[in-house]
Amino acid sequence: MVLSTQFISRITLLRDKAPSFDVYPFSLPAVRSLDVLEPHPKVTFLIGENGSGKSTLLEAIAVSMGFNAEGGSKNFRFGTRESHSQLHQYLRIAKGYKKPRDGYFLRAESFFNVATEIENLDREGAGPPVINAYGGISLHEQSHGESFLKLLMERFRGQGLYLLDEPEAALSPQRQLAALARIHQLVQKDSQFIIATHSPILMAYPDAWIFECTEQGIARVAYEDTEHFKVTRAFLANPERMLRTLFEERQQSLFDDE
Repeated sequence: MVLSTQFISRITLLRDKAPSFDVYPFSLPAVRSLDVLEPHPKVTFLIGENGSGKSTLLEAIAVSMGFNAEGGSKNFRFGTRESHSQLHQYLRIAKGYKKPRDGYFLRAESFFNVATEIENLDREGAGPPVINAYGGISLHEQSHGESFLKLLMERFRGQGLYLLDEPEAALSPQRQLAALARIHQLVQKDSQFIIATHSPILMAYPDAWIFECTEQGIARVAYEDTEHFKVTRAFLANPERMLRTLFEERQQSLFDDE
């Protein structure tokens, strides 16, 4: 394993200190059976159904590494609403001997708040405009997808640790491909990514490790074995048949409910 570029080499849940695995967030599938998670030195994906806990786990990793819970770089210290869990207090993060020169935690659901904080900081005028690092144009004056891509292209500089929570949320398929190309450029600049995603496009990144969060716990899976890949391939192969089956099953379910 190439440790020289691995800013996070091991994530351990201090299970003996957890108050109870019957209460949130320890009851989440991604947390309940977690012991040790060893991410890839370059790109790691956390996948799973909604509610599996992958975003909560990524958030806890980010907070443990010193990032703001709502996102941004380590220089951001704002809070719109105290909503993050205390899971980070029960994680032990093993770090490589190299420290990242750059870093960012992207949360799709709260990136609007990050954009607002950037405007607030620039309004105060305590230093050079923060927005310059994002291309110089207000993120609020761009579409959600444009601002996401601007973050990847302009703000991410390489030799960094980048934690991304559902970055595909605002990106078209074409923009997801552009994001993949940018991720590859940054990996070549000694960066490490941990990404929570539902996107079969993003998780196709070559040689990435994919950890699936299910009711049975967290397990590493091959790309072709993910539900995301299987469902997408089946749908694109014959959308009419899949839709017909889906609608028929839904109709039968309605009759059964009656």
